[in-house]
Amino acid sequence: MSRAIVSLPGDGIGKTVLPEAIKVLDSAGFEADYIHGDIGWEFWCKEGNALPQGTIDLLEEHKIGLFGAITSKPKDAAAKELDPSLQDNGFVYFSPIVGLRQHFNLDKCIRPCRSFKGNPLNFIRRTADGGFEEPLVNAVIFRQNTEGLYSGVEWTNPPKLVRDALETHPKMKKFKDVPSEDLAISTRIVSREGCRRIITAAFEYAKKFGYSNVTVCEKPNVLRETSGMMFKEAKEIAKNYPEIQFWDTNIDAQMMWLTKNPEIYGVLVSENMFGDIISDGFAGLVGGLGFACSANIGEEVGVFEPTHGSAPKYAELNPSIVNPIAMILSACMMLDHIGETERAAMIRNAISKVIEEGKVKSYDMMKLRGGADAINKGAATTQQITDEVIKNL
Repeated sequence: MSRAIVSLPGDGIGKTVLPEAIKVLDSAGFEADYIHGDIGWEFWCKEGNALPQGTIDLLEEHKIGLFGAITSKPKDAAAKELDPSLQDNGFVYFSPIVGLRQHFNLDKCIRPCRSFKGNPLNFIRRTADGGFEEPLVNAVIFRQNTEGLYSGVEWTNPPKLVRDALETHPKMKKFKDVPSEDLAISTRIVSREGCRRIITAAFEYAKKFGYSNVTVCEKPNVLRETSGMMFKEAKEIAKNYPEIQFWDTNIDAQMMWLTKNPEIYGVLVSENMFGDIISDGFAGLVGGLGFACSANIGEEVGVFEPTHGSAPKYAELNPSIVNPIAMILSACMMLDHIGETERAAMIRNAISKVIEEGKVKSYDMMKLRGGADAINKGAATTQQITDEVIKNL
């Protein structure tokens, strides 16, 4: 049965890799009507809104989005690129993907980081006898997607009401002589229900797919209230899953252990910022962002995206050299979400075969610097990688 999928190419290489993923879905026999949704930098510049209401309406109706990439720039740089008629009219840039997560409460972000056999970018380490080994990495990061440092509650030059409230806390004494115009404040907000939902989802995933451990990665020794709440709720929830080991690590220590024993970790769960950091760290062990897929899932709506950015310096290269695998794997996560698990497995197997055979390799797999000359040095084009995946279907 054909279904409607909202197609959100966005900016830069998002416009390149999303059509490649759709070609693979078509070749795998998945039938869908792809409905284009406007999103990204173009709409910020000409409308002052990178997430038009029409796109929100499409996702409200169809519930599933396949997303490419967006360009984000700091506040002042974004303001300078607005259409002149919109400048100085109170428009403030806000990331449209963060906007989607918050509007639809896509509070569960799932980021698998798994090694593919034969990938020359896989993590290796030296053994005690001077040799080398390549541990299998199979970690899945559950990131709380709508709270924490990404909740967007922040100020430069905080209003008096905010400052007065903050100064009721004794730790604000050190800033009492700092003028408000010289203060920038970001809040880290977590809710007990938000903690419970993401931690429970992590344990349920581990139970369903046979992972032996769940690690809560936070910093409760310093962030005593927010990380403390995550840790406390995790300890309680873990009691419901006695067959799964419950571990906890500090974010800084975890980043060190990534390159010591990454193969021991199964499912990891964290607040928004820490989850972003951990997932990029694990992605680096399995080939980098060209292999990093993700899902943003709420009660009704799911949006699936690679975790790489829009890479504008590569967007205009013709032919394209960017690696489409992260986007294709994100499409596989979409298939899993809607019950097309066999088709998703078929595509993943095709990708595995392409990587293991090594007949076509993207520039990152060849450890080349990105640029037009990468193809002259033997790198495959984006389309050639897609074609090879399709051939192996």
